[in-house]
Amino acid sequence: MKGSPFITRSVLGVAFAGLLAAGAFAQSPDPTPQQQDVQNDRKDIRQDKRDLAKDRADRNQDQRDVNKDKSDLNKDRVDRNQDQRDIHHDRRDLNKDRVDRNKDQRDISKDKNQLARDDKKFGVNSAQAQADRKDLHNDRLDRNKDQRDINHDRTDLNKDRAERNQDQHDINKDKQDLHSDRVDRNKDQRDINKDKRDLHKDRKDLHRDLHPKHR
Repeated sequence: MKGSPFITRSVLGVAFAGLLAAGAFAQSPDPTPQQQDVQNDRKDIRQDKRDLAKDRADRNQDQRDVNKDKSDLNKDRVDRNQDQRDIHHDRRDLNKDRVDRNKDQRDISKDKNQLARDDKKFGVNSAQAQADRKDLHNDRLDRNKDQRDINHDRTDLNKDRAERNQDQHDINKDKQDLHSDRVDRNKDQRDINKDKRDLHKDRKDLHRDLHPKHR
């Protein structure tokens, strides 16, 4: 029980020290204007760094978009050029098949005339008439085949034209996207440059506020 007065004095001492600390804290003066400027400068610098990081991220994303647009544009141009070559090839095939079809049609007309003459001259069942009928049949087969080729060439030509037009549409859109992404990229770069200037200025302000005698 002899230790009780000592414990009591210790508790009172701690309590008194706490009161002094609380009083000192309550009586601590507000930050001076210089300290406030330093705090504001540091806050501005932190904000500048965040802005700079965000604008760099935006600029890098825009650059990736620009690179993708260029890749898409090159690919669509390759496709468009290939479709254009296909169109030229289809036209040549179509022209060739038309020439063949027209020649077959002339042969058919010639065979008909020859058949009529041979029927009249040698008889319907004569060897000459039978040969004429065979030639006429073969020329009709050739003519029909050429007409099917012509129809097929027209289908290919229309299909290749549609693909060429779609590729040209994609090219035009790629160009618009590329232009838009370049504008965004350039704007972000300007923002980055401005952020760097702001950061440099705020650092100078902080240095002046920390070392007022150097002003």
